Amino acid sequence: MDLLTLLNGISQQSLLAIAAYGVLAGLYLLVVPLALFFWMNKRWHQMGNIERLLVYGCVFLFFPGMVVFAPFLNLRMSGQGEV
Repeated sequence: MDLLTLLNGISQQSLLAIAAYGVLAGLYLLVVPLALFFWMNKRWHQMGNIERLLVYGCVFLFFPGMVVFAPFLNLRMSGQGEV
């Protein structure tokens, strides 16, 4: 059984539903967490109280995607140079 016959056996509505779930999973696990990582890195010292609260809420909401990228991203602040 090859892929073409398998796809012909599935209805068009089912394929659209699977594609929609795939897009939502990609947004939830890849796109939004990466954007959130880079937003926090860029605005960390300029954030106000409300913005920081919203960012922390987004970190809680998108935690599974944040965990996926955490081992690979090093977004520490640059520090004060050589000591």
